[in-house]
Amino acid sequence: MGNKRILVISDTHCPYQHPDTVKFLTAIKKEYDPDTVIHIGDELDYHAMSFHPSDASLYSAGDELKAGREVLWEMEKLYPKVTVIASNHGSMAYRKAKVAGIPKEILRPYKELLGLKDWNWVDDLELTLPNGQPCYFIHGLSANTRTLLNNKMMSSVQGHYHEKFEIIYQGNGERLNFGMTVGCFFDDA
Repeated sequence: MGNKRILVISDTHCPYQHPDTVKFLTAIKKEYDPDTVIHIGDELDYHAMSFHPSDASLYSAGDELKAGREVLWEMEKLYPKVTVIASNHGSMAYRKAKVAGIPKEILRPYKELLGLKDWNWVDDLELTLPNGQPCYFIHGLSANTRTLLNNKMMSSVQGHYHEKFEIIYQGNGERLNFGMTVGCFFDDA
């Protein structure tokens, strides 16, 4: 049975990821050899396309995409098969196109744009853990990890809340569930 060693890669925001991201992920693969890999979303940052004011000293939108893809391609060499959870930054091009009145059908498929063969995007994900219990993965549902856990009534993992890392437990007579909010690989330097 799979899902014994699940790696959750969180909020890389490429090309603004921490400089040791790939080195760290290489060490994780060597030490733990994950059998399931989930990128919890915000794989690319898209700072230059944000709805918020952009820092003119950072990459242009095109340069950001090129540099970000290079990092993702390095990650793909380590982890060729990844499930990516849809996220607010990952959907930036589609959201900007929608505001501009551009139909989604005109745009290249996201997976094709990034050139990642066996990385697949889903809105959310539910896996069965080795103990038979379900576990839910989403980019971000609530800044309060307990609210996430209570809403899903099963073990749950989320990203999105960069400054927060937390694991909580909640049990009843039938099972013990955990709620996890993962940190991020974003380099705020």
